[in-house]
Amino acid sequence: MSRVGKMPIAIPSGVEVRIEGAKVTVKGPKGELSRDLEPDMKLNLSDGVLTVDRPSDKPRHRSAHGLTRTLIQNMVSGVTEGFAKTLELQGVGYRAQMQGPNLVLAVGYSRPVEVPPPPGIEFEVEGTTRVTVKGISKEGVGQAAADVRKVRPPEPYKGKGIRYVGEYVRRKAGKAGKAIH
Repeated sequence: MSRVGKMPIAIPSGVEVRIEGAKVTVKGPKGELSRDLEPDMKLNLSDGVLTVDRPSDKPRHRSAHGLTRTLIQNMVSGVTEGFAKTLELQGVGYRAQMQGPNLVLAVGYSRPVEVPPPPGIEFEVEGTTRVTVKGISKEGVGQAAADVRKVRPPEPYKGKGIRYVGEYVRRKAGKAGKAIH
């Protein structure tokens, strides 16, 4: 049995979970999330605890068991605490600023790059080189952070670019010059 899939999900007070067939809706203090899940999985909600059971040991059911439980857990965590990813800009003259809800990045191109936030996501700029992407959907926060990083990914020679905080960028040696024979 899936170790992740058989763990129960504790539903905190103030969070409401509705199960309608394969559709799960989670409503909490930070907002509401809804998602269609694997229709074969059995969801049991009782006494503030949600469990996910699979109907058989078929490979399709086994693979969906842990995933279904994790998706629901992420929805519950999102509407209670929310998710955030932090990016940092490294490079001379690289900076970020807010212009209304949009993020404006000056990262070495001829013009600043404007990144509008997707629905349910917000950007925050700390100083001029740190950008925090916040939201209630873990998938949405990760995708928005990846889209911001894609504007100028870190390059391996000088290390300039937009990277996640704590991300290690493997550096390469540049040209060594002409070898003397």
